[in-house]
Amino acid sequence: AGYSHSLAVKDDGSVWAWGYNGYGQLGDGTTIARSAPVQVIGLLSNVVAVAAGHSHSLAIKDDGSVWAWGQNRYGGLGDGTTANRYTPVQVNNLSGVAAIAAGDFYSLALKGDGSVWGWGDNGYGQLGDGTTANRYTPVQAAGLSGVAAIGAGSYHSLAVKNDGSVWAWGYNGDGQLGDGTTTDSYTPVQASGLSGVSAVAAGSYHSLAVNGDGSVWAWGTNWSGQLGDGTTIDSYTPLQVLLFGFIPFR
Repeated sequence: AGYSHSLAVKDDGSVWAWGYNGYGQLGDGTTIARSAPVQVIGLLSNVVAVAAGHSHSLAIKDDGSVWAWGQNRYGGLGDGTTANRYTPVQVNNLSGVAAIAAGDFYSLALKGDGSVWGWGDNGYGQLGDGTTANRYTPVQAAGLSGVAAIGAGSYHSLAVKNDGSVWAWGYNGDGQLGDGTTTDSYTPVQASGLSGVSAVAAGSYHSLAVNGDGSVWAWGTNWSGQLGDGTTIDSYTPLQVLLFGFIPFR
């Protein structure tokens, strides 16, 4: 699910979309909003996974290629341009992809070799290449290898390494990188006090991790209680989510 559009993959490898379509994020060749699913058209088949950003969409085909459509103002489609696309285009110079994640106006890909690549908006360093320059084709996140899973928020990115550690980069004004500071980072930094993590997810300005023991950890903004610790206090390091009356360690 994106900001105001939804995606689905059928078991025949086709992709369907519905909702707002002002930037072509439904991929049906139009900018007409759809209140029921329409099929994404063009050279898109044999899709195994999708991801939706604020107003762009991504898909991985079973050959490891990545395809994108919708808003492209910051290069989030990865085709080397800033032109919006109403049907899918292939992301340049990217193959062997195992997973994708879509931030607001940028995109991430995890390759089968454990490297992470990003393209699009990079104003807060969310691509992890050590700069704040927007990238119109994929660049590799610096100093990061052995990654097993990724996540993308509005302007920050997350990765889980095979050793169960969590790494984060990009905007950190609410502590969503989990390193105990509110300083943005243009390259990955390790989230404090986490080990044995198997999955991550990123909200707009907060982050979540699932530990191998089934516990859930959260950090970042908490103004609506999204960290689940029973407070509305932001946390700059991970704290355990309060589940079923269990009192978390903080």
